Amino acid sequence: MFEPTRDEARGFLVEAWRAYREGRVLTPLQAMASDVIAAHPEYHALLEVPDAALQREYTPAQGETNPFLHLHLHLALAEQLSIDQPHGLRSAYDRLLARLGEPMLAQHAVIDCLARTLWEAQRAGTPPDGQAYVASVLRLGDAG
Repeated sequence: MFEPTRDEARGFLVEAWRAYREGRVLTPLQAMASDVIAAHPEYHALLEVPDAALQREYTPAQGETNPFLHLHLHLALAEQLSIDQPHGLRSAYDRLLARLGEPMLAQHAVIDCLARTLWEAQRAGTPPDGQAYVASVLRLGDAG
């Protein structure tokens, strides 16, 4: 299994965005990443002049989102939706999307559920609870 370091994961996003801006041929994963980045203009400058950002620590106490984590959560969600893992996520997402009507709003809501699921698993020292994750997305889709 490939387990990139923090710097490698961040560098991947920087390089995918650079390749996209330069019009180079992209790998499928770079194309997916550049689409996610394109939808987040608030991160463009950071990725275009990345030296300080690559080394920066982003902590909850600072009160700002870690842009690298945010973008990677989008990529994780895209992969999960493409293979419907955990099972039922795709239909839960589709229900939420139908309720919200805007893909980015739906993705951000699901990413919040994913981040909470990962945090709870890390805190408990257990694998992420896929069923609880899907249930949280279903609750969002049924709310309103």
